[in-house]
Amino acid sequence: MIKLHIIEHRKAWYGFSLALGVLSIVALTVWGLRPGIDFTGGSLLEVSMNPLPTQSAVHEALATAGHTEAVVQLSQESVLIRTRTITEEEHQVLLGSLTQTFGAITELKFDSIGPIIGKELRQMALWGIGTSLVLIALYLAWSFKSADETLISGKKIAILTVLKTFHDLLISIGVFAILGHFLGYEMDTAFVAGALTILGYSINDGVVVLDRTRENLKLKISTHLEEIVDRAIDQTLARSINTSVTVFLALLAVFLFGGESTRPFAMLLLIGVLVGTYSSVFIASPLLVTLRTQKNT
Repeated sequence: MIKLHIIEHRKAWYGFSLALGVLSIVALTVWGLRPGIDFTGGSLLEVSMNPLPTQSAVHEALATAGHTEAVVQLSQESVLIRTRTITEEEHQVLLGSLTQTFGAITELKFDSIGPIIGKELRQMALWGIGTSLVLIALYLAWSFKSADETLISGKKIAILTVLKTFHDLLISIGVFAILGHFLGYEMDTAFVAGALTILGYSINDGVVVLDRTRENLKLKISTHLEEIVDRAIDQTLARSINTSVTVFLALLAVFLFGGESTRPFAMLLLIGVLVGTYSSVFIASPLLVTLRTQKNT
């Protein structure tokens, strides 16, 4: 079994996470997240074309028509185009431009999303993430209440899980903000889904190590929490790495071959998997030891 002695060097890992957190806050403060049409409001156009063009060809045609901000999604039978809010006159001009480029097209749907709906989506996204964290924290506090209260408590596990999840979301979103500034990635409903997915993955991966710590407490393998936590990390390390590598490779395939519209979503999840795996091993469990040490001093 590999002996990493992570608890012994925990201050170095705290420093590394602090640096990533500060970098993320700076990126979010300076550049922020680029809101997509789902949040700012805009127009939604769905058309049918035969043959179906490539996504890059549609983007090129839209850019020529003055819609460089447009988001394009292809299905098996239609093209879904999201643009800024356009008037009926601009709508007809856009249809004419697409017809001129691709030949005969059939308009299937044209709708507008107002900024009020976009604001409601932002609020619902924040409420969804916040509510999920609270409910998960309550469940973990109840689930771990059978642990040895002299060394670990369900409340501490819940607090640590929330801190770990906040750590993972902050860094993931911060890196996404950097990518948004340089690559144009936008925050849309897929971004919200990705953030919630990272939340779930982060908690699941962290609980694996913390649950092993609880089992070691029951087995009374040591009277020192540092040794118990170190053993739990060593016992679960291979499982955490194997799970993360499997998920990472699947997401990498989506990023490389899933099309342009899915790349920001896949990239956000790739970042979240990396950060979540790191924090499960190097942050969450060491923090458990640090909290107890500070309590006893």
